[in-house]
Amino acid sequence: MATQEEVFKKVTSHAKEFGFVFQSSEIYDGLSAVYDYGQNGSALKKNIKEYWWNAMVQLHENIVGIDASIFMHPTTWKASGHVDAFNDPLVDNKDSKKRYRADVLVEEYIENKLVAKINKEVAKASKRFGESFDEAQFKSTNPRVLGYQEKIKEVENRLKQVQEDEDMTGFKQLIEDLEIACPISGSKNWTDVRQFNLMFSTEIGSVSEGANTIYLRPETAQGIFVNYLNVQKTSGMNLPFGIAQIGKAFRNEIVARQFIFRMREFEQMEMQFFVRPGEQEKWYKYWKDIRMNWHKAIGFPDGSHRFHDHLKLAHYADAAADIEFKFPFGFKELEGIHSRTDFDLGAHEEYSKKKLRYFDPETNESYVPYVVETSIGLDRMFLAVLSTAYEEEKLDDGSERIVLKFPPFLSPYKVAVLPLMGKDGLDEKAKSIVNTLKFDFECTYDQKSKIGKRYRKQDAIGTPFCVTVDYQTLEDNTVTLRERDSMEQKRVAVHELANILSEHVNMKNVLKKLV
Repeated sequence: MATQEEVFKKVTSHAKEFGFVFQSSEIYDGLSAVYDYGQNGSALKKNIKEYWWNAMVQLHENIVGIDASIFMHPTTWKASGHVDAFNDPLVDNKDSKKRYRADVLVEEYIENKLVAKINKEVAKASKRFGESFDEAQFKSTNPRVLGYQEKIKEVENRLKQVQEDEDMTGFKQLIEDLEIACPISGSKNWTDVRQFNLMFSTEIGSVSEGANTIYLRPETAQGIFVNYLNVQKTSGMNLPFGIAQIGKAFRNEIVARQFIFRMREFEQMEMQFFVRPGEQEKWYKYWKDIRMNWHKAIGFPDGSHRFHDHLKLAHYADAAADIEFKFPFGFKELEGIHSRTDFDLGAHEEYSKKKLRYFDPETNESYVPYVVETSIGLDRMFLAVLSTAYEEEKLDDGSERIVLKFPPFLSPYKVAVLPLMGKDGLDEKAKSIVNTLKFDFECTYDQKSKIGKRYRKQDAIGTPFCVTVDYQTLEDNTVTLRERDSMEQKRVAVHELANILSEHVNMKNVLKKLV
């Protein structure tokens, strides 16, 4: 049975082979941690965005959407704290000339050196004791395991301390004490650890000498905050209300890995919900439930999601939680729900010298609203959908197939129309069916190769239904309708196709679960 790591490699390979994700600039050997979405990937991505947008904006009368610019006045990022505090601790190996995040080096030491040793001890004991083996008891009593666990706590506590104190000297000392070596050179010859700002900077102006430094936004939220008053006044909405946005963000990540999970250019789907001070706890709990329901309505397997409540909060937050998803490489953050207090609007009011107050007609007071944020990475959501959908199946006849079992409403194509032969009028009839269906459903047409191979191709890109046009179609206007997951085939009339497809692939059916 394939390991999760092997499955993930297969998913990434499949994503390229079938037009979902390509390495950016691949003909020039690519650009690290930057990817392009192919014809099927861009369609899947569009459907995920539509599902999020409709659930947020269409289903909520008090939420509207905007599209803010990527470029913003540089003082925006001073007010938000990104200029001074959006940093990663970096260290270079003098021999390999490679740069690493210092905290990641320590975390990987814990995982690869200490946790791995615990797992090895557990595996040996399990093999020795067989069915009678009690893993929990073994971990709580075995001296070697207890020693490793104590070492893990010690390292984690030191890591937490140097991070909180921003002690770069202590960070380097921790790396040296653990005798961490460069994965490339094997050398322990490290430079000092220093902070590195993650924002991409550029210049605006016709000549560089007179240009001002501006940044590619590292998050989309600030575009919402600086437009909060514009939206409130022009929409006439009263609190509570929300502003939603989907857009690109950019972070100069040094350690970018796990395919599209962490990239330098990525897309966010964010909603900032403005509430009365004192009511943020109620709305924070509300949005935790709403967002978890949004994920579960897609049809992921039970146990795919869990909440991770933050114990250590950012300086601007009074509550925060992540919705974590079980990726092939483990549970990782997929979405964040944060109660951001009035930090953002208050900071922009201070730096801009403009009043960003809301006049409450019920209390006759003016105040800076509090904010509850929901923020999900579109690329991570794409990866969650893709990796969950990927299946390898052995069929009754001994053959195998790879199928992407997407929720039908998210599939890049909802139906493939396939003439049995590309002649004798079958192709013209098939194309006429496409022309009828394409106004309501994403359709694809294919007349190349044998019908069995075409079915396998559609399975591999996740198309939920195939319609086969054969010679009987010309006689009685019926077609063979094949369902992807069960591979069942049945004969239906052409005029019934639209109703059948609508019943199974319409996004509206899923959105109704959220109301």
